[in-house]
Amino acid sequence: MPESPAAAAPTSRLNKRMAELGMCSRREADDWIARGWVRVNGEIAVMGLQVTPDARIEVDRKAHGQQQQQVTILLNKPMGYVSGQAEDGHEPAVVLVQDRNHWRGDGSKNRFAHSQLRGLAPAGRLDIDSIGLLVLTQDGRVARQLIGEDSEVEKEYLVRVSYGDVTLDVQAAFPRAQMARLRNGLSLDGQPLKPAQVDWQNPEQLRFVLREGKKRQIRRMCEQVGLKVVGLKRVRIGRVLLGQLPVGQWRYLAPDERF
Repeated sequence: MPESPAAAAPTSRLNKRMAELGMCSRREADDWIARGWVRVNGEIAVMGLQVTPDARIEVDRKAHGQQQQQVTILLNKPMGYVSGQAEDGHEPAVVLVQDRNHWRGDGSKNRFAHSQLRGLAPAGRLDIDSIGLLVLTQDGRVARQLIGEDSEVEKEYLVRVSYGDVTLDVQAAFPRAQMARLRNGLSLDGQPLKPAQVDWQNPEQLRFVLREGKKRQIRRMCEQVGLKVVGLKRVRIGRVLLGQLPVGQWRYLAPDERF
C-alpha cells in the first residue's frame, strides 16, 4: 500500500507574507511585484503568487530607495476636522499638512514637497470633536504597526468628564465600582474590550491608556458608566509624544523615533 504524501506546507499570498514580515504594506508589495522588484527563491515573482513560510523573498534596492523617501507626519489635530475622508461638509485633517503649518520647532532635515501628500493616510482615527496627536503616513509598515489586527501599541488620552450634574470634583462623586468597570469589564459592539489603564489626573480629568481603537471608544465607554466626555485629547502613541507641537501644526517623525 503506497505511503500517503506528506502534508503540503501552508501557503499564503506573497503580498500578505511580505506584510507579515514587516517588509512593506500589501499595497506596496503589489506595486513592487508589478514593477518586477520582488524575487522568490531567485525567480521574479508574479501577482497572486502563493508562497510557503520558508520561501526566500528578496527585494530590489529600488524598492528600498522608494521606501526611504516615504514620510510619516505627526499632526496636532484641532477640533472640527475628520481623520480620514471628508464627510458631512467637514474637511479631512490632511488639508492642514502644508508648508505654512509646518512647526518651526521641527528638527527634521526634511523639506515639505507636494509629493509627500501622495498616499498620505491616517494611521488610526481621532474623532471630529477630539484633538491631539494624529499620525499620517505614506509608509505601510508604520500603518500596520499602529492599526494592524495584531497591533498592541498604546494610545494615551487626557479626558475631561462630568458625572450627571457634577462638573467639579467629579472624582469624589464617581463610584469606585464604576471605575473598576472602566478598567476592565465593558463591551462594545458585542465584543469585550481589552483591559485599559484609567486613572484620575485631577478631579475633573481622567487619563486613559488603550491598546485598541474602536470608533468613539472612550466616549462610549464613559457613557456606559454614566460619565459624559467634555473634552478629549490624545497625547501619546507608543513612545511618540505630542509634546510641544501646537494645535493645527505638524512635524515629521524623526529618523530616531519609534512607536
